[in-house]
Amino acid sequence: MSSVAVVPGSFDPITLGHLDVIERAASIFDEVHVVVVHNPDKQALIPIAHRVSLIEKSLEERGLGGANVTVTSWAMGLLVDYCTDVGATAIVKGIRSQVDVAYETPMAIVNRDLAGVETIFLLPDPAHAHVSSSLVRQVSALGGDVAPYVPGVVARFLERTAD
Repeated sequence: MSSVAVVPGSFDPITLGHLDVIERAASIFDEVHVVVVHNPDKQALIPIAHRVSLIEKSLEERGLGGANVTVTSWAMGLLVDYCTDVGATAIVKGIRSQVDVAYETPMAIVNRDLAGVETIFLLPDPAHAHVSSSLVRQVSALGGDVAPYVPGVVARFLERTAD
């Protein structure tokens, strides 16, 4: 039996920290589904379909394209419903701080209660621990260089949209 995990997020945009978590999850699990989800608490910069495309291109740049990683989106119901549909037994989340732990823990418990899906927290590479998508959006909006924080394809996309 193969092990399947889901790495969910808004990925608006995907950062090098996200890629680090995805890459490590792909080394642990036989199959990884990167799932772009809509977060109603956030105002999105990039449409979901375009985020999926940017993630796929970012994975290709990183040499993970076509491997054991699938990229998709989910907007119909609970994330655990998607997990059940694909046979995932784990959700993988990157956590940067105690704030992330406090936010993610109740969701992890409910996901386990609802569908028996465990949540695995991965600590970030220290080089990316301070970077969030919202920080990248803010730096980009103010004309700053986001290249150190995001894949090349994302930096080029944000540069074009800023013009």
